[in-house]
Amino acid sequence: MAVPPFTAHRSPTRRRVLGAALATGAALPLGAVGSPAWAVPEGRGPAPGRLTLPEPTGPYPVGTVPLHLVDRSRPDGIAGPGHFRELMATVWYPARNVEGHPRAPWIPAGALEAFLTDAGFGGMAPLAPVTAGHVGAPLRRSGRRLPVVVFSHGAHSHQGDHTVVVQELASHGYAVVTVAHQYDTYTVFPDGRIATPLQGPDIPTLPGDFAADVRFVLDCVEQIAAGHHPDVDRRELPAGLLGSLDPRRMGAFGWSKGGTATACATLADTRIRAGLSLDGPMQMRPPLAGALDRPFMMMSAEFTRATDPEAAAFWSLLRGWRRDIRAEGAVHLSYGDNEALYPQVAGILGWSAQQLQEAIGTLDPGQAVRIQQAYPLAFFDAHLRHRRGHLLDGPSPAFPAVEFLS
Repeated sequence: MAVPPFTAHRSPTRRRVLGAALATGAALPLGAVGSPAWAVPEGRGPAPGRLTLPEPTGPYPVGTVPLHLVDRSRPDGIAGPGHFRELMATVWYPARNVEGHPRAPWIPAGALEAFLTDAGFGGMAPLAPVTAGHVGAPLRRSGRRLPVVVFSHGAHSHQGDHTVVVQELASHGYAVVTVAHQYDTYTVFPDGRIATPLQGPDIPTLPGDFAADVRFVLDCVEQIAAGHHPDVDRRELPAGLLGSLDPRRMGAFGWSKGGTATACATLADTRIRAGLSLDGPMQMRPPLAGALDRPFMMMSAEFTRATDPEAAAFWSLLRGWRRDIRAEGAVHLSYGDNEALYPQVAGILGWSAQQLQEAIGTLDPGQAVRIQQAYPLAFFDAHLRHRRGHLLDGPSPAFPAVEFLS
């Protein structure tokens, strides 16, 4: 399951993207304090002043469970002899009953403070949002197995960065597996180790490394579908999860570097039946190559085909169903939880409207959230469930900012 050693020549990081906005933003008035626990006790809503994420719109409550995975086909030279590529992942799914199951945090404690500090928001850990996912809730079983979507985050980011999209899909009946790409992410391992991004030419954090992680997670999905437990610690899984996933209906999506990795993995692995890139730069060495006859959609912002030759070159490889859409006023950070969280942060820190726009663009945040909830769902519904709607046919009066790029 090897992936060629691609090299990205311009991979945006969150720190680089936020630099201009943070340079003009107000200084943080909050002192460093302790971080919240892994899960918020049942019956307690968000604390006063805590940031919030929009609730998903689907008919089902959402369950979630972390997985500790080791790919023994890939030795880890950073960790040393005898070590292999190690990943944390999280499965999100429609739940049968969430009573008594605590809500999962946006980022696990420990990793949360490191991430916020590096992003320029040190001291805001107590205000971090909780998600709609309930840890360990039993899975809702129906007469058919669940379609699966794997999510790949961006550079120096984390697997919860697109929770708005992830929990939306899960609330509509998908199993979504989010991946924490080791050495380019913030996460916590079961033994208490806190992982943060590393720098260096030999660190395995290229889009090709991310793509190999995605393909390994597809292997783990197949194990779960066959009733086998892929977690190396053999921690208890939610009731109903084993045997509930459909390996014949798997898709993938990612943001930024994760969008590039999604394109790479989709080209290389026919198990991915549909791929979606959220403003992926498509910059790899050697370049992405080979015809792709499976559905692929690009949600562009800054890396458009008109301005980015690599994006245009990848578009030319698509031989099957394809779409390229862009929301007017969107910037690189516009596709993600930023559109829900940054307006709240701006209110706390006293940012001006201009300072907020420098971070997330001029796209209306409310519409940006609805776009993230609607378009990925419509795409995967069409190509993993064969539910043909009209949202992807062309411009919609419900989303006036979305333009279809021919």
